[in-house]
Amino acid sequence: MPGVAIVGAQWGDEGKGKIVDLLTEGADLVARYAGGPNAGHTLVIPNGRGGHDKIVVRLVPSGILWPDTVCVLGSGMVVDPLALSKELDELVAKGLWREGDRRLVLSDRAHMILPFHLLVDGLREKGQFAVGTTKRGIGPAYEDKARRNGVHLGALRDLARMERHVARALDAWTPALQAMGEKVPTPKEVVAAIEPVAARLVPLLGEGSLVVDEAIRAGKRVIFEGAQGTLLDIDHGTYPYVTSSSATSGGACTGIGVGPTAIRRVVGITKAYTTRVGGGPFPTELLDEMGERLRTAGGEFGAVTGRPRRCGWLDLPGLRYARRVNGLTDLIITKLDVLTGLSSIEFCVAYDTPDGRVRDLPLNTLDRAKPVYERLPGWSERIDHARSIGDLPANARAYVERIAAEVGVPLAMVSVGPQREATIRLRDLFA
Repeated sequence: MPGVAIVGAQWGDEGKGKIVDLLTEGADLVARYAGGPNAGHTLVIPNGRGGHDKIVVRLVPSGILWPDTVCVLGSGMVVDPLALSKELDELVAKGLWREGDRRLVLSDRAHMILPFHLLVDGLREKGQFAVGTTKRGIGPAYEDKARRNGVHLGALRDLARMERHVARALDAWTPALQAMGEKVPTPKEVVAAIEPVAARLVPLLGEGSLVVDEAIRAGKRVIFEGAQGTLLDIDHGTYPYVTSSSATSGGACTGIGVGPTAIRRVVGITKAYTTRVGGGPFPTELLDEMGERLRTAGGEFGAVTGRPRRCGWLDLPGLRYARRVNGLTDLIITKLDVLTGLSSIEFCVAYDTPDGRVRDLPLNTLDRAKPVYERLPGWSERIDHARSIGDLPANARAYVERIAAEVGVPLAMVSVGPQREATIRLRDLFA
């Protein structure tokens, strides 16, 4: 049974964590294929006491909450060993993972984020060419990977050898650090900072590609979990205001080490409106009371950084672009409940550009494009109780059906609240 790839269809923060958590109830393995601790997935789950607990995972796949599910950190990721160990502490404290539990597999070919990567990232974001990163060292770590100076997680098995790899990477960064007035750490200092967590992580190392391939060949249900979103993809996003990895469905293959035939369905996640963190063009952004209303009602603050997200109306050309570059087979809409109480809802259906009106996303001229809006009536009724499309108010149903029709992809789910149960399920994605 080939796998299901979950991708963000916007600029990230679409609610992928909740969706992966939901799907993992029927899955055997979840493999995260890109990004690093810059991606925070917020999960709201029943706590057994009549309430709900909020859990944020940054590196560990969202499937970790289900005790029988294997979770793989793929080779396409960049992993901060110290941040990962801290995240494991949090999971242990909540009873969601225990030491020696081998259902968590770290690909030994994933690259490490080392202390000097965080240093460089933070210094760059103080300069005039800042792009709004999370300052978690993601970009510099991927730079080392691309120029063949990176250090694999597998190096934790032999710290003396790791020191030689670190020396090579530091040699390349020394001129930049010195130019920024920073003291260059020694390789020994870098390894010493990582050494306290090495013994904990080494038993979790494995060949992620092999683990996933064996699961697929055995007919198991596999989820490929993406990070960030399509418009932040290094190749297909709003460059240079993008992340440093492949956030599209193609990244699932390269980031795990499987062929495209391993993926049967590609599920795009979109909010019922649009958000973005950091710099870069955002034509439907609302810089008024409505933008603030969406931010407050939607709790639009970064799970990793706490930064307020930029908010705006839904961008349908952007979703059609996501359908094309990902090959979407299914669409999931999240945070529909945030729009409750609006008298009307606007959404972008096209763009006016220097070359005329277009229905496709004008990626190369997005900073000069003017959104063309249409409007539908809103609704005032609460919808967090809805468990079928028929439970929605007529205007809410008309809105989600219009989105699916415009994008040209059938709806699989609609989320009407942060809790697991606050979900309308329309299709079995493993069928």
